[in-house]
Amino acid sequence: MLTGMAALGWLTPRRRSATARSVLAGEASAEAARKSTQDVSGEEPEFPVHGDDKAAAFFDLDNTVMQGAALFHFGRGLYKRKFFETRDLARFAWQQAWFRLAGVEDPEHMQDARDSALSIVKGHRVAELQSIGEEIYDEYMAERIWPGTRALAQAHLDAGQKVWLVTAAPVEIAQVIARRLGLTGALGTVAESVDGVYTGRLVGEPLHGPAKAEAVRALAAAEGLDLSRCAAYSDSHNDIPMLSLVGHPYAINPDAKLRKYAREMDWRLRDYRTGRKAAKVGIPAAAGVGAVAGGTAAAIALHRRRR
Repeated sequence: MLTGMAALGWLTPRRRSATARSVLAGEASAEAARKSTQDVSGEEPEFPVHGDDKAAAFFDLDNTVMQGAALFHFGRGLYKRKFFETRDLARFAWQQAWFRLAGVEDPEHMQDARDSALSIVKGHRVAELQSIGEEIYDEYMAERIWPGTRALAQAHLDAGQKVWLVTAAPVEIAQVIARRLGLTGALGTVAESVDGVYTGRLVGEPLHGPAKAEAVRALAAAEGLDLSRCAAYSDSHNDIPMLSLVGHPYAINPDAKLRKYAREMDWRLRDYRTGRKAAKVGIPAAAGVGAVAGGTAAAIALHRRRR
């Protein structure tokens, strides 16, 4: 009789609180079931999601969309038009060579390049530089666009999503490149102008590092976007704040630090420098919000101050 009661007790559910280990076991089991269901289909969810008007894509420019740095190519074009002397060209050439070999942004080199460019354009009209930018794109930049990254941007456009360049390069250059590639627009560093003439100063600070994240955050708010459904692409660890802001971060032609971080975070990687074919575009793991201060950057990128 006792044996029968014991068996009955074993079949009867017992009321007891779940332990931490049992909760963990339950969650693990549910996750395994969910994954097994996905594996049966053998397909990843569609990405980019067609018709998702709350999603957009943000692309860094230098070494992500284009081989090398836009500012250096711009400098070559200005030299050709006798905006500055041979010794300045030598400095631009050295900076570009270093950038291409190292594949990363050196703060001192980038600052020197910005200072040089500002001194060169001082006193010139904005309209003049915009027109020259169109010519320089054809001469030096068009052939340096990474086809793989271009295809990623086009996938977002084909899905009906907006695609923005986000770069520390001058906004005039960024806008030319965005227009030539058929993208929505560009956020970039703005040089101050008064009555349509460059003063040789910046409006605020360069759109670099954390400032990019703040610009993306502000633009997303203005456009009514859901950042968890947006994608961002960059080659540089300096852009981790921007990449961490979106739900779908991609490391493109990554430097060593970004490659390591992306692997730790299970982000998607694409490297078009090796000649390997890009894998099918898929949804990467969502990243936590990691943007930091730089609140005026969006205004800098979106508006040119005129007095």
